[in-house]
Amino acid sequence: MAKGKKTKTAEKQARTLAKQSKKAAKGEKKAKLKDANRDDDSDAEDVDIDAVLAAYAEEQAKFLKVTEELCEPPSPRSSSTILASPSNRNELFLFGGEYYDGTTAQFFNDLFVYLIDRGEWRQVKSPNSPLPRSGHAWCRGGNGGGIYLFGGEFSSPKQGTFHHYNDFWHLDPASREWSRIESKKQGPSARSGHRMTYFKNFVALFGGFQDTSQQTKYLQDLWIYDCQKYIWHELKLAPASQKPDPRSSFSFLPHDKGAVLYGGYSRIKTTSAPGRQGKASGPQRNILKPVIHQDTWFLRIAISDSDNVVDTGPSIRWERRKKPANPPNPARAGATMAYHKGRGILFGGVHDVEESEEGIESEFFDALFAWNSDRNRFFPLTLRRPKTTSKRQQTTSNRARDRGKADEEELLRNLAALETRGSIAVTESIEMEVDRAPQDEVAPPKEAIVRFELPRRRFNAQLTVQDDTLFIFGGTFERGDQEFTFNDMYSIDLVKLDGVREVFFREPDNWATKIEDEQDSEDEDDGPSSSEDGDDDDTMSIDAASTAPTEISMPSRESMLAIEVEEETSAEDDPRPFPRPFENLREFFARTSNDWQSLLLYNMKNSGLGVGHDSSVKELRKKAFEQAEERWWDCREEIRALEDEQEEAGIGEVISIAERGAESGAGRRR
Repeated sequence: MAKGKKTKTAEKQARTLAKQSKKAAKGEKKAKLKDANRDDDSDAEDVDIDAVLAAYAEEQAKFLKVTEELCEPPSPRSSSTILASPSNRNELFLFGGEYYDGTTAQFFNDLFVYLIDRGEWRQVKSPNSPLPRSGHAWCRGGNGGGIYLFGGEFSSPKQGTFHHYNDFWHLDPASREWSRIESKKQGPSARSGHRMTYFKNFVALFGGFQDTSQQTKYLQDLWIYDCQKYIWHELKLAPASQKPDPRSSFSFLPHDKGAVLYGGYSRIKTTSAPGRQGKASGPQRNILKPVIHQDTWFLRIAISDSDNVVDTGPSIRWERRKKPANPPNPARAGATMAYHKGRGILFGGVHDVEESEEGIESEFFDALFAWNSDRNRFFPLTLRRPKTTSKRQQTTSNRARDRGKADEEELLRNLAALETRGSIAVTESIEMEVDRAPQDEVAPPKEAIVRFELPRRRFNAQLTVQDDTLFIFGGTFERGDQEFTFNDMYSIDLVKLDGVREVFFREPDNWATKIEDEQDSEDEDDGPSSSEDGDDDDTMSIDAASTAPTEISMPSRESMLAIEVEEETSAEDDPRPFPRPFENLREFFARTSNDWQSLLLYNMKNSGLGVGHDSSVKELRKKAFEQAEERWWDCREEIRALEDEQEEAGIGEVISIAERGAESGAGRRR
């Protein structure tokens, strides 16, 4: 017994020695590669960025006109931008980005157009377009139309030197033509990681960072661009005024009274923490501590008609709001958000837990949330499988289909009978019917793959919403020392949430390869270890996971003194009509149309406009529908929760008594 145990221990020791020698050889190999890369980096430091960009501009000038041609989906890239066309509900625009293969970085300045109904990608080439970049920001121009783009960054292939842009561009969605904007006044400084949004005839820009290879500086300046007067305004506040801390990679969404800001990422200077026993583990040194912001701010913009608006721009005020209810937990960076009818749709993100000085363990997410910006509350969005139709519904639909088929056959017989009689009028009508047949129609796109699970976990995915459909493009994932840039795109119907449709998908490079380091670490876990050490490690990881978010989200003294406004409210607290479970927008408006029109007339009367202010009843009904639509989306998440509760209770549909008719009346008598 003892002999067997001794033999087993000897085998473990031999295996441990073999692993150590293997690890030492691997470390020596890595050191040689590192020295070689250092030599390459020394050459990369000598790269003249200006000369490289000048060569790009010279190559681009060879294009004589704007061309657009059918192409394959975009190559893998990160830090690009995607946006729904503000003038065409069938188009998406994608621009720029970068791809890092582990050795060198490649930057893009190609413009892609995705045609939603055809499922086609088209590449646009122009003699005048922004130079290659990533980390830029763009947004639609609001009432002014078009798309505006500012800033971004470019680097040498080995990322030894960086260049930040401060150029400003306008894209015409119809002609696909770029034009560089020269402002009458000096605009924002060069930066990347900033965000832009629109308000009426203005474009607002906030934050970002500047990287000089030696240090990274995060920004908190606010700029407003007047799209009609072509002027940038830097809106500076009094020193005592509250405003968001410097940050990048935050969410910046439009609002009918300004804009709303949520989250972001930055790094602040601090000293190294003491050891585990409270004693300093050595001389303290200055380090950059990552901060994941979870605060929300409301930017109130007021436009004055006075003449000094040309010089000073609109008046603004930052208002700090309370922490949102039910935020994603734990705090995460790289969770991107797209605007959709008064709310933000958030996806993905990453939470880093620092295990040791050698590496950081990261947790990635694939959760989907809706942030109601007015009520400052997050709602999780879950996919729904399609409902199975009941026998009664199937019978009804079969009868309708058979009746329609019989009517069609009878119509064809009548037409054939009339045609044999030689009637000229009937012959012309038959030819008209033939012309209406879709003979030369473009073939519809192939059936998309539908899954009932969200896309793979990732951070920094690009999101946009077009016509109540969310589109998710690309993103980044890390596994050990490997970094993967996803090359895929998905769409989700935000009304039905009936699955995830795959627009296109390509497996990332080296995704299937096994990491030797991971395999070695798994083998080491099988080696000799005491249970006390294991418990200690678990305790350390739990402590790190539980304390990291608290340290990161600790508010500053200025934030503690800031005024918090706009408390969270519930949709049911609003006295306006409330949608019913399983009621779509059309049914909701049909039921409450008179209420909305009465409310509009009442508001017009109180505002002194008079009942006859509107041009027609049609205009009044249109405004009533807009308010009903806004209300329907505002209550969407709470209604969905009620629907889930009723489905669990066996209630699949709510029908009013008036809609049930004679057949349901017979059922009531039974």
